Amino acid sequence: MVLLLSTVPLRPAQAQIAIIEIIRAGIKRVIRAVDLKIQRMQNRTIWLQNKQKALENLLSKIKLEEISKWTEKQKLQYQQYFFELKKVRTIIIHYQQIRQTLEKQVKLVKEYERIWNLLRHDSHFTPDELQYMEQVYKGILQESLKNIDQIGMIIKSFAMEMSDAQRLELLRETSDRIEQNFTDLTLFNRQNILLRIQRARDRKEVETVKRMYNLP
Repeated sequence: MVLLLSTVPLRPAQAQIAIIEIIRAGIKRVIRAVDLKIQRMQNRTIWLQNKQKALENLLSKIKLEEISKWTEKQKLQYQQYFFELKKVRTIIIHYQQIRQTLEKQVKLVKEYERIWNLLRHDSHFTPDELQYMEQVYKGILQESLKNIDQIGMIIKSFAMEMSDAQRLELLRETSDRIEQNFTDLTLFNRQNILLRIQRARDRKEVETVKRMYNLP
């Protein structure tokens, strides 16, 4: 996605719109994939639990003296269900963590759109100032776009030879980057809003600006 965007020459404002649309599409696509995976894993969990329960019921009906005769095949079957169930539950936890990480990304996009829509229509900023803001926001969004690509790689890793520890580390790094992107966005938003407040003519306008930007 990043490569595709970099090959198309766009003005800053157009570039931001293009990036945000790609981020939105990426988030929707990944969320659909994650939700589908979780649903399939949950269905698999139910199936495995039912199989385990059936074997447990069978064992409970066997007389004590016959337990030793319980076939090796049934023992291996039970162990297979147990270990697969454990693995499936671990995968579900990983997917849920991916979902939580994506929610941070959604929050970033919403906060960017909310503040930027106010800033770019505010006549108290000069064209040069707005152009600078566009460039900074574009940089934050481009970094954010890389995170979507990284999450896509994490999802693909379930079909690759990657340990749970490696996958969790990759997810942690991606989550940290999204958190840093959101912090950068929040600080830049606040810097711009404080500049707007400084240009207010009186106390009444200050309060109006604070309400507009949802500041305490």
